[in-house]
Amino acid sequence: MRASGESEVELVDATPAGCAEALLHGQADVALVPVIEYQRQIDLRVVDDVCVGSKQRVRSVVLVSRLNDLREVQKVALDESSRTSATLVKILFREFMDTEPQWTTSRPDVEIMLRENDAALIIGDPAMSFRRQGLEIFDLAALWRKYTGLGFVFAMWMTRGKSALQTAKIDFRSARDEGLARIEEILDFYQPRLGLPRNELRVYLQENISFYLDDEMRAGLDLYYRLAQKHGLIATVKPLKSLNV
Repeated sequence: MRASGESEVELVDATPAGCAEALLHGQADVALVPVIEYQRQIDLRVVDDVCVGSKQRVRSVVLVSRLNDLREVQKVALDESSRTSATLVKILFREFMDTEPQWTTSRPDVEIMLRENDAALIIGDPAMSFRRQGLEIFDLAALWRKYTGLGFVFAMWMTRGKSALQTAKIDFRSARDEGLARIEEILDFYQPRLGLPRNELRVYLQENISFYLDDEMRAGLDLYYRLAQKHGLIATVKPLKSLNV
């Protein structure tokens, strides 16, 4: 399966944190990067109107605990592949629950993470497929919606410097729309690999994930950045610069 414009670029798979590192060290010209990295790296530009986020329940970014009250959590293990979500967890605790657990970083294995911690942040495929028996699952997009009434943006396509000129030639919007029109082909590819029910994955792609940076999602992103600065998780808040600026 080949998307529009794919022949013009070399595609490489990586975790969100890996995408951020690849862009930082010049190993990629454009990458789908955790949005917090826009505030931490210099000279970045974003592809406007295209994102990976959620307006209600995202399902693939969760905090897992044996406790049913997050205010009782004292130690949290953060998925090492996460940056935006790790920052979001800290904001949720500090801003809305007025508490500060101890933080540690771990590879994404719920059983191992919960051996010495009260809660574990898991993202991506591992967050969709771990055993849930006896555990409380807190969806981060749902928590953000509960406290702010807004959607949440997890990642955007970003580029910098000379690469911006070439990146501007790629039609990300058409690629997004083509992907959404070919959901069944995507399910054919991923369902056997993830081992999840086909309809569950279809709902995830069509309802849980939002790929459009509309006004509500922008407002959620703006608030996230302001709270990250308030709680000392970034130094300043830079306005988004798009490829069209």
